Order: sequence, then structure tokens, then C-alpha cells
Amino acid sequence: MTLTPVMITFDSSDPGPLARWWAEQTDGRIGEENDGWFYTVVLPSVPYLLAFQKVDDPTPGKNRIHLDLTTSDLAGERSRLVSSGASEVDEHTMGDFTWVTLADPDGNVFCISGAH
Repeated sequence: MTLTPVMITFDSSDPGPLARWWAEQTDGRIGEENDGWFYTVVLPSVPYLLAFQKVDDPTPGKNRIHLDLTTSDLAGERSRLVSSGASEVDEHTMGDFTWVTLADPDGNVFCISGAH
């Protein structure tokens, strides 16, 4: 038996705006809207979805699963994401590899790195 990833799901008290924010950041589009409680974002050229579900009480503290994203312009994307509502959490360097940890408008942590 084999498992195939089909979705990465975020809990949110208000999933619609968060789904639209992630769709905008990834050049994705809203695929489903289910009565305000569940949204999917279809990503270009990626075989899985991002999903956002309404929960009364999102998991507190640091999320245990996060997105790692890559870009050819780390400084530019960092600036663009922060100006669009993300908040900067930390920057890390290991040898010649640098990545930035950010949080989306709901506080979900994700990382971006320069392509290498």
C-alpha cells in the first residue's frame, strides 16, 4: 500500500481570507468554497492542494507541519510577503544556504529559501 499526499490543511477561525491570501501568494486559485468552512487552493503545476478549514479553536503554539517554499529572489519575496501581511519570525544561515521563517496572517509559520 502507498500513501499519496493530496492536500496540506490549515486550521483557521476564518479560513476564507487565509485561503485567498495563500492563493495570491502562490499564483494559485480558489478551487472549492464549502459554505465558509472549507476552502481549497489549486496550485499551478503542483499535484496537491492547500486546504483551509474552519475550526473553533486553532491549535495553539508553533504549528508542527509547515510549508517550505523556494524562490529565485529571496530578498524580493521576503519583502513582498511581509508587505502583503506576513510577519518575519527569523532568518537562518547554514553554510551558503539561507532561509527565512515567516508567519502568514493567521500566524502559521512557513519558510522561504533562495533556489540553489
